Amino acid sequence: MIIEESTVYHPQQRYPSARSPVAADNLVATSQPLATEAGVQALRQGGNAVDAALAAAITLTVVEPNNNGLGSDAFALLWDGDRVAGLNASGRAPMGWRPERFAGLERMPELGWDSVTVPGAVSSWVALSNRYGKLPFAALFDAAIHYADNGFLVGPKSAFYWQLLEHYYDDYPDWYAHFGPAPKAGERFKRPDMAHSLRLIRDSKGEAFYRGELAQLMVNTSAQAGGVLSMADLDQHRCDWVTPTRQSYRGVDLLEIPPNGQGLAAQIALGILAHLPVLEMDSVACVHQQIEAMKIAVHAANEHFADPDAMILSPEELLEPGSLARAAQGIGFQAAVLPPVSLPVGHDTVYLTTADAQGMMVSFIQSNFRAFGSGIVIPGTGIAMQNRGSGFSLDPEHPNCVAPGKRPFHTIIPGFVTQGGEPVLSFGVMGGHMQHQGHVQMVSRLFDYGQNPQEASDAPRWHVYPDLTVGLEKGMPQSLFDGLKERGHNVRYEGQESVFGGAQLIQALSSGYVGASDHRKEGYVGGF
Repeated sequence: MIIEESTVYHPQQRYPSARSPVAADNLVATSQPLATEAGVQALRQGGNAVDAALAAAITLTVVEPNNNGLGSDAFALLWDGDRVAGLNASGRAPMGWRPERFAGLERMPELGWDSVTVPGAVSSWVALSNRYGKLPFAALFDAAIHYADNGFLVGPKSAFYWQLLEHYYDDYPDWYAHFGPAPKAGERFKRPDMAHSLRLIRDSKGEAFYRGELAQLMVNTSAQAGGVLSMADLDQHRCDWVTPTRQSYRGVDLLEIPPNGQGLAAQIALGILAHLPVLEMDSVACVHQQIEAMKIAVHAANEHFADPDAMILSPEELLEPGSLARAAQGIGFQAAVLPPVSLPVGHDTVYLTTADAQGMMVSFIQSNFRAFGSGIVIPGTGIAMQNRGSGFSLDPEHPNCVAPGKRPFHTIIPGFVTQGGEPVLSFGVMGGHMQHQGHVQMVSRLFDYGQNPQEASDAPRWHVYPDLTVGLEKGMPQSLFDGLKERGHNVRYEGQESVFGGAQLIQALSSGYVGASDHRKEGYVGGF
Protein backbone atom coordinates (compact mmCIF):
# COMPACT_ATOMS: atom_id res chain seq x y z
CA MET A 1 0.00 0.00 0.00
CA ILE A 2 1.33 3.45 -0.95
CA ILE A 3 -0.08 6.57 0.71
CA GLU A 4 1.24 9.88 -0.58
CA GLU A 5 1.63 12.69 1.89
CA SER A 6 -0.90 15.40 1.10
CA THR A 7 -2.70 18.35 2.56
CA VAL A 8 -5.97 16.83 3.78
CA TYR A 9 -9.31 18.32 4.69
CA HIS A 10 -11.03 18.01 8.05
CA PRO A 11 -13.79 15.39 7.62
CA GLN A 12 -15.92 16.51 10.57
CA GLN A 13 -19.57 17.33 9.76
CA ARG A 14 -20.73 19.58 12.58
CA TYR A 15 -24.17 20.31 11.13
CA PRO A 16 -27.02 18.08 9.92
CA SER A 17 -26.24 17.16 6.31
CA ALA A 18 -27.42 14.82 3.59
CA ARG A 19 -24.18 15.33 1.67
CA SER A 20 -20.53 14.50 2.00
CA PRO A 21 -17.47 16.37 0.73
CA VAL A 22 -16.26 14.95 -2.60
CA ALA A 23 -12.52 14.56 -3.24
CA ALA A 24 -11.00 13.91 -6.69
CA ASP A 25 -8.42 15.10 -9.19
CA ASN A 26 -11.11 16.75 -11.37
CA LEU A 27 -14.28 18.30 -9.97
CA VAL A 28 -17.41 20.10 -11.17
CA ALA A 29 -19.89 21.64 -8.72
CA THR A 30 -23.15 23.16 -9.96
CA SER A 31 -26.71 23.70 -8.78
CA GLN A 32 -28.22 21.19 -11.24
CA PRO A 33 -27.20 17.53 -11.73
CA LEU A 34 -27.52 17.52 -15.53
CA ALA A 35 -25.19 20.51 -15.74
CA THR A 36 -22.67 18.87 -13.44
CA GLU A 37 -22.67 15.80 -15.69
CA ALA A 38 -22.15 17.99 -18.77
CA GLY A 39 -19.10 19.53 -17.13
CA VAL A 40 -17.69 16.15 -16.10
CA GLN A 41 -18.21 14.84 -19.63
CA ALA A 42 -16.24 17.78 -21.05
CA LEU A 43 -13.36 16.87 -18.75
CA ARG A 44 -13.51 13.21 -19.78
CA GLN A 45 -13.36 14.26 -23.43
CA GLY A 46 -10.00 15.93 -22.79
CA GLY A 47 -11.25 19.39 -21.92
CA ASN A 48 -9.94 21.53 -19.09
CA ALA A 49 -11.71 23.33 -16.25
CA VAL A 50 -12.77 26.16 -18.59
CA ASP A 51 -14.37 23.72 -21.03
CA ALA A 52 -16.13 22.03 -18.11
CA ALA A 53 -17.39 25.35 -16.75
CA LEU A 54 -18.72 26.42 -20.14
CA ALA A 55 -20.40 23.09 -20.92
CA ALA A 56 -22.10 23.27 -17.51
CA ALA A 57 -23.05 26.94 -17.90
CA ILE A 58 -24.54 26.46 -21.36
CA THR A 59 -26.50 23.44 -20.13
CA LEU A 60 -27.81 25.44 -17.16
CA THR A 61 -29.46 27.93 -19.53
CA VAL A 62 -31.69 25.07 -20.67
CA VAL A 63 -32.32 23.05 -17.50
CA GLU A 64 -32.52 25.81 -14.85
CA PRO A 65 -34.33 28.61 -16.73
CA ASN A 66 -35.85 30.16 -13.61
CA ASN A 67 -32.36 31.42 -12.74
CA ASN A 68 -30.47 31.99 -16.00
CA GLY A 69 -30.67 31.82 -19.78
CA LEU A 70 -29.28 33.01 -23.09
CA GLY A 71 -30.28 36.54 -22.11
CA SER A 72 -28.18 36.53 -18.91
CA ASP A 73 -25.01 38.31 -17.83
CA ALA A 74 -21.92 36.55 -16.49
CA PHE A 75 -18.67 37.03 -14.54
CA ALA A 76 -15.69 34.71 -14.06
CA LEU A 77 -12.50 34.36 -12.03
CA LEU A 78 -10.03 31.63 -12.92
CA TRP A 79 -6.59 30.37 -12.03
CA ASP A 80 -4.76 29.91 -15.34
CA GLY A 81 -1.58 28.41 -13.90
CA ASP A 82 0.14 31.74 -13.24
CA ARG A 83 -2.45 34.14 -11.89
CA VAL A 84 -6.12 34.78 -11.23
CA ALA A 85 -7.76 36.36 -14.29
CA GLY A 86 -11.10 38.14 -14.19
CA LEU A 87 -13.81 38.53 -16.82
CA ASN A 88 -16.66 41.04 -16.64
CA ALA A 89 -19.32 40.00 -19.15
CA SER A 90 -22.11 42.20 -17.89
CA GLY A 91 -24.01 44.20 -20.48
CA ARG A 92 -24.54 47.93 -20.82
CA ALA A 93 -27.65 50.07 -21.07
CA PRO A 94 -29.04 50.73 -24.56
CA MET A 95 -27.86 54.06 -25.97
CA GLY A 96 -31.50 55.15 -26.07
CA TRP A 97 -31.75 55.07 -22.25
CA ARG A 98 -31.46 58.78 -21.65
CA PRO A 99 -32.67 60.08 -18.26
CA GLU A 100 -35.81 61.65 -19.73
CA ARG A 101 -37.00 58.17 -20.73
CA PHE A 102 -37.57 57.42 -17.05
CA ALA A 103 -38.94 60.83 -16.04
CA GLY A 104 -41.69 60.61 -13.45
CA LEU A 105 -40.63 57.20 -12.16
CA GLU A 106 -39.40 56.69 -8.61
CA ARG A 107 -37.41 53.58 -9.47
CA MET A 108 -36.33 51.61 -12.50
CA PRO A 109 -38.89 49.20 -13.98
CA GLU A 110 -38.47 45.56 -12.93
CA LEU A 111 -40.19 44.07 -15.98
CA GLY A 112 -40.44 44.87 -19.66
CA TRP A 113 -37.96 46.27 -22.16
CA ASP A 114 -37.01 49.22 -19.94
CA SER A 115 -35.38 46.74 -17.55
CA VAL A 116 -33.32 44.96 -20.25
CA THR A 117 -29.62 45.70 -20.73
CA VAL A 118 -27.51 44.01 -23.40
CA PRO A 119 -27.05 40.34 -22.42
CA GLY A 120 -23.41 39.40 -21.84
CA ALA A 121 -23.34 35.67 -21.01
CA VAL A 122 -22.89 34.49 -24.60
CA SER A 123 -19.89 36.79 -25.01
CA SER A 124 -18.32 35.28 -21.89
CA TRP A 125 -18.54 31.78 -23.38
CA VAL A 126 -16.76 32.91 -26.54
CA ALA A 127 -14.08 34.89 -24.71
CA LEU A 128 -13.26 32.12 -22.22
CA SER A 129 -13.21 29.43 -24.90
CA ASN A 130 -11.02 31.48 -27.23
CA ARG A 131 -8.44 32.28 -24.57
CA TYR A 132 -8.34 29.11 -22.47
CA GLY A 133 -10.45 26.29 -23.93
CA LYS A 134 -9.04 23.02 -25.28
CA LEU A 135 -12.20 21.56 -26.78
CA PRO A 136 -13.82 22.95 -29.94
CA PHE A 137 -16.39 25.61 -29.09
CA ALA A 138 -19.11 23.55 -30.78
CA ALA A 139 -18.50 20.57 -28.45
CA LEU A 140 -19.53 22.66 -25.44
CA PHE A 141 -23.15 22.75 -26.67
CA ASP A 142 -23.83 19.02 -27.01
CA ALA A 143 -25.60 18.46 -23.70
CA ALA A 144 -27.56 21.72 -23.82
CA ILE A 145 -28.86 21.06 -27.32
CA HIS A 146 -29.72 17.46 -26.41
CA TYR A 147 -31.85 18.59 -23.44
CA ALA A 148 -33.47 21.40 -25.41
CA ASP A 149 -34.39 19.03 -28.27
CA ASN A 150 -35.34 15.91 -26.31
CA GLY A 151 -36.43 17.49 -23.07
CA PHE A 152 -35.22 17.16 -19.51
CA LEU A 153 -36.91 16.05 -16.32
CA VAL A 154 -37.49 19.16 -14.23
CA GLY A 155 -35.85 19.15 -10.81
CA PRO A 156 -37.86 19.62 -7.60
CA LYS A 157 -36.57 23.06 -6.61
CA SER A 158 -36.78 24.40 -10.16
CA ALA A 159 -40.35 23.11 -10.40
CA PHE A 160 -41.29 24.78 -7.11
CA TYR A 161 -40.10 28.24 -8.16
CA TRP A 162 -41.36 27.81 -11.71
CA GLN A 163 -44.87 27.11 -10.42
CA LEU A 164 -44.61 29.94 -7.92
CA LEU A 165 -43.94 32.36 -10.79
CA GLU A 166 -46.40 30.95 -13.32
CA HIS A 167 -48.72 33.99 -13.12
CA TYR A 168 -46.06 36.59 -12.38
CA TYR A 169 -45.63 37.13 -16.12
CA ASP A 170 -49.30 37.16 -17.11
CA ASP A 171 -48.76 40.44 -18.99
CA TYR A 172 -46.13 38.77 -21.17
CA PRO A 173 -47.80 36.16 -23.41
CA ASP A 174 -44.54 35.26 -25.17
CA TRP A 175 -43.19 34.14 -21.79
CA TYR A 176 -46.13 31.80 -21.26
CA ALA A 177 -45.94 30.52 -24.82
CA HIS A 178 -42.40 29.28 -24.13
CA PHE A 179 -42.38 28.49 -20.39
CA GLY A 180 -45.97 27.66 -19.61
CA PRO A 181 -47.73 25.84 -18.18
CA ALA A 182 -45.27 25.43 -15.31
CA PRO A 183 -44.07 21.81 -15.15
CA LYS A 184 -44.14 19.66 -12.04
CA ALA A 185 -41.06 17.95 -10.62
CA GLY A 186 -40.12 15.02 -12.82
CA GLU A 187 -42.12 16.18 -15.84
CA ARG A 188 -40.29 16.36 -19.17
CA PHE A 189 -39.91 19.85 -20.61
CA LYS A 190 -38.72 20.44 -24.17
CA ARG A 191 -37.36 23.70 -25.62
CA PRO A 192 -36.99 23.21 -29.40
CA ASP A 193 -36.94 26.97 -30.06
CA MET A 194 -33.94 27.28 -27.77
CA ALA A 195 -32.21 24.35 -29.46
CA HIS A 196 -32.29 26.33 -32.72
CA SER A 197 -30.81 29.39 -31.00
CA LEU A 198 -28.07 27.30 -29.39
CA ARG A 199 -27.12 25.88 -32.78
CA LEU A 200 -26.91 29.37 -34.28
CA ILE A 201 -24.70 30.55 -31.40
CA ARG A 202 -22.57 27.40 -31.62
CA ASP A 203 -22.04 27.55 -35.38
CA SER A 204 -21.30 31.29 -35.48
CA LYS A 205 -19.26 31.45 -32.23
CA GLY A 206 -21.72 33.98 -30.88
CA GLU A 207 -21.95 36.20 -33.96
CA ALA A 208 -25.60 35.30 -34.55
CA PHE A 209 -26.44 36.58 -31.09
CA TYR A 210 -24.75 39.97 -31.36
CA ARG A 211 -24.72 40.72 -35.08
CA GLY A 212 -26.83 38.15 -36.91
CA GLU A 213 -30.23 36.50 -36.99
CA LEU A 214 -30.84 36.39 -33.23
CA ALA A 215 -29.71 39.99 -32.77
CA GLN A 216 -32.19 41.15 -35.40
CA LEU A 217 -35.02 39.23 -33.76
CA MET A 218 -34.21 40.84 -30.38
CA VAL A 219 -34.16 44.31 -31.91
CA ASN A 220 -37.40 43.76 -33.87
CA THR A 221 -39.20 42.46 -30.76
CA SER A 222 -37.96 45.44 -28.77
CA ALA A 223 -39.13 47.95 -31.39
CA GLN A 224 -42.59 46.37 -31.61
CA ALA A 225 -43.01 46.83 -27.84
CA GLY A 226 -41.64 50.38 -27.69
CA GLY A 227 -38.15 49.40 -26.49
CA VAL A 228 -34.99 51.01 -27.81
CA LEU A 229 -32.50 48.15 -27.99
CA SER A 230 -30.63 48.56 -31.28
CA MET A 231 -28.35 46.52 -33.52
CA ALA A 232 -25.59 48.98 -32.61
CA ASP A 233 -26.11 48.26 -28.89
CA LEU A 234 -25.62 44.54 -29.51
CA ASP A 235 -22.78 44.95 -32.01
CA GLN A 236 -20.81 47.24 -29.70
CA HIS A 237 -21.08 44.92 -26.67
CA ARG A 238 -17.73 43.76 -25.35
CA CYS A 239 -16.81 41.75 -22.29
CA ASP A 240 -13.71 42.93 -20.46
CA TRP A 241 -10.74 41.10 -18.97
CA VAL A 242 -10.15 42.81 -15.64
CA THR A 243 -7.64 42.72 -12.80
CA PRO A 244 -9.37 41.32 -9.70
CA THR A 245 -9.39 43.36 -6.52
CA ARG A 246 -7.51 41.70 -3.68
CA GLN A 247 -7.97 41.88 0.10
CA SER A 248 -5.78 40.07 2.59
CA TYR A 249 -7.43 38.24 5.48
CA ARG A 250 -5.48 36.31 8.11
CA GLY A 251 -2.91 34.84 5.73
CA VAL A 252 -5.11 34.39 2.67
CA ASP A 253 -6.27 36.77 -0.07
CA LEU A 254 -9.87 37.09 -1.23
CA LEU A 255 -10.13 38.07 -4.90
CA GLU A 256 -13.25 39.57 -6.44
CA ILE A 257 -14.32 41.18 -9.72
CA PRO A 258 -14.20 44.96 -9.18
CA PRO A 259 -17.45 46.97 -9.44
CA ASN A 260 -19.96 47.14 -11.10
CA GLY A 261 -20.36 43.94 -9.03
CA GLN A 262 -20.73 43.82 -5.26
CA GLY A 263 -17.75 41.58 -4.48
CA LEU A 264 -15.90 44.55 -3.05
CA ALA A 265 -18.40 44.54 -0.16
CA ALA A 266 -17.20 41.09 0.94
CA GLN A 267 -13.64 42.42 0.88
CA ILE A 268 -14.59 45.48 2.94
CA ALA A 269 -16.27 43.29 5.56
CA LEU A 270 -13.33 40.87 5.77
CA GLY A 271 -10.89 43.78 5.81
CA ILE A 272 -12.69 45.09 8.89
CA LEU A 273 -12.87 41.67 10.55
CA ALA A 274 -9.13 41.18 10.01
CA HIS A 275 -8.60 43.91 12.65
CA LEU A 276 -10.79 42.08 15.20
CA PRO A 277 -10.12 38.89 17.21
CA VAL A 278 -11.22 35.44 16.04
CA LEU A 279 -13.99 34.59 18.52
CA GLU A 280 -15.67 31.33 19.37
CA MET A 281 -17.39 30.03 16.23
CA ASP A 282 -21.15 30.66 16.05
CA SER A 283 -21.10 32.53 19.38
CA VAL A 284 -23.18 35.68 19.88
CA ALA A 285 -20.04 37.85 19.95
CA CYS A 286 -18.68 36.27 16.77
CA VAL A 287 -21.88 36.59 14.73
CA HIS A 288 -22.48 40.09 16.09
CA GLN A 289 -19.14 41.43 14.86
CA GLN A 290 -19.56 39.72 11.49
CA ILE A 291 -23.00 41.30 11.06
CA GLU A 292 -21.71 44.73 12.08
CA ALA A 293 -18.84 44.52 9.58
CA MET A 294 -21.29 43.41 6.90
CA LYS A 295 -23.62 46.34 7.61
CA ILE A 296 -20.76 48.76 7.02
CA ALA A 297 -19.89 46.99 3.77
CA VAL A 298 -23.52 46.94 2.57
CA HIS A 299 -23.78 50.65 3.30
CA ALA A 300 -20.61 51.30 1.27
CA ALA A 301 -22.03 49.29 -1.64
CA ASN A 302 -25.21 51.33 -1.54
CA GLU A 303 -23.38 54.63 -1.53
CA HIS A 304 -20.54 53.97 -3.96
CA PHE A 305 -20.77 50.88 -6.21
CA ALA A 306 -21.49 51.48 -9.89
CA ASP A 307 -19.97 51.21 -13.35
CA PRO A 308 -16.25 51.74 -12.63
CA ASP A 309 -16.14 54.74 -14.97
CA ALA A 310 -18.76 56.47 -12.80
CA MET A 311 -17.47 55.66 -9.32
CA ILE A 312 -16.27 58.62 -7.24
CA LEU A 313 -14.21 56.52 -4.82
CA SER A 314 -12.02 53.78 -6.25
CA PRO A 315 -11.89 50.22 -4.86
CA GLU A 316 -8.42 51.02 -3.51
CA GLU A 317 -9.80 53.97 -1.56
CA LEU A 318 -12.68 51.89 -0.19
CA LEU A 319 -10.18 49.23 0.93
CA GLU A 320 -7.69 51.69 2.44
CA PRO A 321 -6.25 49.87 5.49
CA GLY A 322 -6.53 52.83 7.85
CA SER A 323 -10.21 53.27 7.05
CA LEU A 324 -10.89 49.58 7.60
CA ALA A 325 -9.05 49.67 10.93
CA ARG A 326 -11.07 52.68 12.09
CA ALA A 327 -14.29 50.96 11.07
CA ALA A 328 -13.27 47.91 13.12
CA GLN A 329 -12.58 50.09 16.15
CA GLY A 330 -16.09 51.51 15.85
CA ILE A 331 -17.75 48.11 16.32
CA GLY A 332 -18.96 47.87 19.90
CA PHE A 333 -21.21 45.70 22.00
CA GLN A 334 -24.44 47.17 20.64
CA ALA A 335 -25.75 47.03 17.08
CA ALA A 336 -25.04 50.24 15.18
CA VAL A 337 -27.81 52.10 13.39
CA LEU A 338 -27.10 52.93 9.73
CA PRO A 339 -29.42 54.26 7.04
CA PRO A 340 -31.18 51.43 5.17
CA VAL A 341 -29.80 50.54 1.76
CA SER A 342 -31.77 51.12 -1.42
CA LEU A 343 -29.93 49.18 -4.10
CA PRO A 344 -32.25 46.60 -5.69
CA VAL A 345 -31.68 42.96 -4.90
CA GLY A 346 -32.64 39.67 -6.50
CA HIS A 347 -32.22 35.98 -5.63
CA ASP A 348 -32.12 34.20 -8.97
CA THR A 349 -28.69 33.14 -10.21
CA VAL A 350 -26.63 30.08 -11.07
CA TYR A 351 -23.09 29.66 -9.78
CA LEU A 352 -20.67 26.86 -10.65
CA THR A 353 -17.04 26.00 -10.07
CA THR A 354 -14.68 23.54 -11.75
CA ALA A 355 -11.12 22.31 -11.31
CA ASP A 356 -8.89 19.98 -13.34
CA ALA A 357 -5.91 17.76 -12.66
CA GLN A 358 -3.55 20.25 -14.33
CA GLY A 359 -4.35 22.85 -11.67
CA MET A 360 -6.79 25.14 -13.48
CA MET A 361 -9.73 26.33 -11.34
CA VAL A 362 -12.75 28.32 -12.54
CA SER A 363 -15.28 30.37 -10.57
CA PHE A 364 -18.22 31.28 -12.85
CA ILE A 365 -21.61 32.90 -12.36
CA GLN A 366 -24.46 33.86 -14.71
CA SER A 367 -27.89 35.23 -13.96
CA ASN A 368 -31.16 36.68 -15.19
CA PHE A 369 -31.32 38.78 -11.98
CA ARG A 370 -34.92 38.18 -10.89
CA ALA A 371 -36.36 34.75 -11.69
CA PHE A 372 -36.88 34.41 -15.45
CA GLY A 373 -35.79 38.02 -15.91
CA SER A 374 -37.75 40.82 -17.53
CA GLY A 375 -40.67 38.70 -18.73
CA ILE A 376 -39.51 39.31 -22.32
CA VAL A 377 -39.04 36.15 -24.36
CA ILE A 378 -38.06 36.59 -28.00
CA PRO A 379 -40.63 34.57 -30.01
CA GLY A 380 -39.27 31.47 -31.67
CA THR A 381 -35.89 31.60 -29.91
CA GLY A 382 -36.26 30.64 -26.24
CA ILE A 383 -34.20 33.72 -25.35
CA ALA A 384 -35.45 35.14 -22.03
CA MET A 385 -34.06 38.64 -21.54
CA GLN A 386 -32.57 39.51 -18.15
CA ASN A 387 -33.72 42.56 -16.18
CA ARG A 388 -30.36 43.84 -14.96
CA GLY A 389 -31.35 47.39 -15.91
CA SER A 390 -33.54 47.44 -12.82
CA GLY A 391 -30.28 47.60 -10.87
CA PHE A 392 -29.78 51.24 -11.87
CA SER A 393 -30.70 54.18 -9.65
CA LEU A 394 -32.81 57.12 -10.86
CA ASP A 395 -31.08 59.52 -8.47
CA PRO A 396 -29.09 61.88 -10.76
CA GLU A 397 -26.53 62.43 -7.99
CA HIS A 398 -25.82 58.73 -7.49
CA PRO A 399 -22.87 57.15 -9.34
CA ASN A 400 -25.20 54.27 -10.28
CA CYS A 401 -27.73 56.54 -12.02
CA VAL A 402 -28.98 55.16 -15.34
CA ALA A 403 -27.24 56.47 -18.47
CA PRO A 404 -26.72 55.32 -22.06
CA GLY A 405 -24.00 52.72 -22.51
CA LYS A 406 -23.47 52.33 -18.76
CA ARG A 407 -23.25 49.11 -16.75
CA PRO A 408 -25.67 48.81 -13.80
CA PHE A 409 -24.85 47.71 -10.27
CA HIS A 410 -24.68 43.91 -10.18
CA THR A 411 -25.27 41.46 -7.35
CA ILE A 412 -23.67 38.40 -8.97
CA ILE A 413 -20.08 37.71 -7.92
CA PRO A 414 -17.68 34.79 -8.33
CA GLY A 415 -15.16 34.37 -5.51
CA PHE A 416 -11.57 33.10 -5.35
CA VAL A 417 -9.01 32.72 -2.56
CA THR A 418 -5.24 32.41 -2.84
CA GLN A 419 -2.57 31.76 -0.22
CA GLY A 420 1.04 32.66 -0.81
CA GLY A 421 0.20 33.38 -4.42
CA GLU A 422 -1.26 29.90 -5.01
CA PRO A 423 -4.93 28.96 -5.54
CA VAL A 424 -6.73 27.46 -2.54
CA LEU A 425 -10.46 28.04 -3.08
CA SER A 426 -12.85 28.67 -5.97
CA PHE A 427 -16.34 29.41 -4.64
CA GLY A 428 -19.53 31.37 -4.77
CA VAL A 429 -22.85 31.75 -2.95
CA MET A 430 -25.60 32.53 -5.44
CA GLY A 431 -28.56 34.54 -4.22
CA GLY A 432 -28.64 38.30 -4.81
CA HIS A 433 -28.09 40.24 -1.60
CA MET A 434 -26.81 37.07 0.10
CA GLN A 435 -23.81 36.73 -2.17
CA HIS A 436 -21.27 39.06 -0.56
CA GLN A 437 -22.51 37.95 2.87
CA GLY A 438 -22.10 34.32 1.87
CA HIS A 439 -18.53 35.01 0.74
CA VAL A 440 -17.71 36.42 4.16
CA GLN A 441 -19.22 33.45 5.97
CA MET A 442 -17.54 30.84 3.74
CA VAL A 443 -14.08 32.42 4.00
CA SER A 444 -14.37 32.72 7.78
CA ARG A 445 -15.57 29.14 8.25
CA LEU A 446 -12.87 27.63 6.04
CA PHE A 447 -9.89 29.74 7.10
CA ASP A 448 -10.71 30.88 10.65
CA TYR A 449 -12.20 27.60 11.84
CA GLY A 450 -10.79 24.95 9.49
CA GLN A 451 -14.12 23.62 8.29
CA ASN A 452 -14.25 21.55 5.13
CA PRO A 453 -16.27 22.99 2.22
CA GLN A 454 -19.37 20.84 2.77
CA GLU A 455 -19.42 21.59 6.49
CA ALA A 456 -19.08 25.32 5.78
CA SER A 457 -21.88 25.12 3.23
CA ASP A 458 -24.19 23.13 5.51
CA ALA A 459 -23.81 25.54 8.44
CA PRO A 460 -26.89 27.71 9.09
CA ARG A 461 -26.41 31.28 7.91
CA TRP A 462 -27.25 34.80 8.93
CA HIS A 463 -28.51 37.38 6.46
CA VAL A 464 -28.50 41.18 6.69
CA TYR A 465 -31.53 42.41 4.76
CA PRO A 466 -31.50 45.61 2.70
CA ASP A 467 -33.24 47.43 5.59
CA LEU A 468 -30.44 46.15 7.91
CA THR A 469 -32.69 43.82 9.88
CA VAL A 470 -31.16 40.37 10.42
CA GLY A 471 -32.50 36.95 9.45
CA LEU A 472 -31.29 33.72 11.02
CA GLU A 473 -31.66 30.39 9.28
CA LYS A 474 -33.31 27.46 11.03
CA GLY A 475 -30.66 25.61 12.98
CA MET A 476 -29.27 28.75 14.60
CA PRO A 477 -29.79 28.26 18.36
CA GLN A 478 -32.31 30.28 20.34
CA SER A 479 -29.45 31.52 22.52
CA LEU A 480 -27.92 33.21 19.48
CA PHE A 481 -31.24 34.82 18.58
CA ASP A 482 -31.68 36.09 22.14
CA GLY A 483 -28.09 37.33 22.37
CA LEU A 484 -28.30 39.30 19.13
CA LYS A 485 -31.62 40.80 20.18
CA GLU A 486 -30.06 41.84 23.49
CA ARG A 487 -27.35 43.66 21.56
CA GLY A 488 -29.93 45.68 19.68
CA HIS A 489 -30.33 43.74 16.43
CA ASN A 490 -33.74 43.59 14.82
CA VAL A 491 -33.58 39.84 14.32
CA ARG A 492 -35.99 37.14 13.15
CA TYR A 493 -35.92 33.52 12.09
CA GLU A 494 -36.39 33.27 8.34
CA GLY A 495 -38.18 30.22 6.99
CA GLN A 496 -37.61 30.99 3.31
CA GLU A 497 -34.61 28.88 2.30
CA SER A 498 -33.81 30.90 -0.83
CA VAL A 499 -32.90 33.95 1.27
CA PHE A 500 -29.71 32.18 2.34
CA GLY A 501 -28.50 31.39 -1.16
CA GLY A 502 -26.74 28.34 -2.52
CA ALA A 503 -23.01 27.69 -2.33
CA GLN A 504 -20.69 25.67 -4.56
CA LEU A 505 -17.07 25.32 -3.43
CA ILE A 506 -13.87 23.60 -4.56
CA GLN A 507 -10.84 23.73 -2.25
CA ALA A 508 -7.38 22.85 -3.53
CA LEU A 509 -5.36 20.24 -1.66
CA SER A 510 -1.68 19.60 -2.25
CA SER A 511 -2.88 16.73 -4.43
CA GLY A 512 -6.34 17.02 -5.93
CA TYR A 513 -9.38 18.88 -4.62
CA VAL A 514 -12.31 18.60 -2.24
CA GLY A 515 -15.66 20.06 -3.28
CA ALA A 516 -19.10 20.81 -1.88
CA SER A 517 -22.56 21.53 -3.21
CA ASP A 518 -25.25 23.29 -1.21
CA HIS A 519 -28.18 21.22 0.07
CA ARG A 520 -30.33 24.33 -0.49
CA LYS A 521 -30.07 23.68 -4.24
CA GLU A 522 -30.64 20.50 -6.27
CA GLY A 523 -27.12 20.10 -7.66
CA TYR A 524 -24.11 18.10 -6.61
CA VAL A 525 -20.33 17.71 -7.02
CA GLY A 526 -19.11 15.26 -9.65
CA GLY A 527 -15.60 14.26 -10.54
CA PHE A 528 -13.00 11.60 -11.16
